[in-house]
Amino acid sequence: MSESTATPTAFPGPPVEPIAPVQVSLWTSFRTLMRWSLASIGAMLPLIVIVQAMLAAGVVIGFGFLIPGITADSALVLSSGTPTILLLTIGLVIVPQGVSRARASGALDYQRALPVSRPLLLLVDLVVWTLIALPGVAIGLVVAWLRYDVTFSFDWPLLILASLLVTTMATSVGYAIAVTLPAMLAQLLSQVLVFLVLLFSPITFPASQLPDWFQAVHAILPIQPAADLMRAGIASDVFAADGRDLLVLALWTALGLLITTRALVRRK
Repeated sequence: MSESTATPTAFPGPPVEPIAPVQVSLWTSFRTLMRWSLASIGAMLPLIVIVQAMLAAGVVIGFGFLIPGITADSALVLSSGTPTILLLTIGLVIVPQGVSRARASGALDYQRALPVSRPLLLLVDLVVWTLIALPGVAIGLVVAWLRYDVTFSFDWPLLILASLLVTTMATSVGYAIAVTLPAMLAQLLSQVLVFLVLLFSPITFPASQLPDWFQAVHAILPIQPAADLMRAGIASDVFAADGRDLLVLALWTALGLLITTRALVRRK
C-alpha cells in the first residue's frame, strides 16, 4: 500500500480587529512636552533664571551710567523699557539658538515625529520661556525703583495683554527664524538681533534720538510698538497706549505664528 500524505485544511480564524491608535488628550500631550522641555534644560534652569534677572538689573544700572545726569524722565523711560528688552532677548535670541541646536542634534525632528499636535511644540516653548522671563521682569522693575526712585503706575489689564503679546511675537518670530533658516545662519542672525534690540532700538531711549530714516524703519518693525505698549502698561499715568502699536505687534505675531506653524506641520 502506498502511503498518502494528508494535507491539513486551513480554516479561517476569527477576524483580526485592527488596533486603534491610542488617543492622547491635548492636555496630556502638553504636560508631557512641558516635562520634556524642562528636563532638557535640566540643571541649567536656575542658572538661566539668574542670568535673566542679572540682565534686567544690568540694563537698568549699566545703561544709567551711559546717560550723564540722568533725569527722572530718562530714568522712567529706561526702567519701563527694561522688561521689553528681556522679553525680546529671550524670544529673538535664546529661542532661535535653542531650536537651532535641536535641529542640528535631531531632537526637533524626533519631536515632530511624535503623535502630538505640532503647534504644541511652539506653545510649550512659549510657556516655558515666559515662566523663565517673569522673575527677571519683576527684578528689573524692583532694581529700577531702588536705583532711581521711580514711581510706577501699572495698568494691569494692558500690561498683561502687552506682556503676552510681546512674548508670543518674539517667540514666534524667533522660532520662525530657527525653523526656516540654516542653523548657522539662524544663530548668526540672533546675534545681530541682540545688538539691534539693546543698542539701536528706541526701548530705553526716545525714538526722537534716532535719525529720521531709522525712525521710519522702526515704525514697521515690532520692537518699538512692543516697548511702547509695555511702557504704557508700566507707567500708565505718563505713557498712553496707541492702537497702531497694537496693530503692528499683532501683525508680526500672526506672521511669526503662520511661518512657524507651516514649517512644523510640513512633511519632510
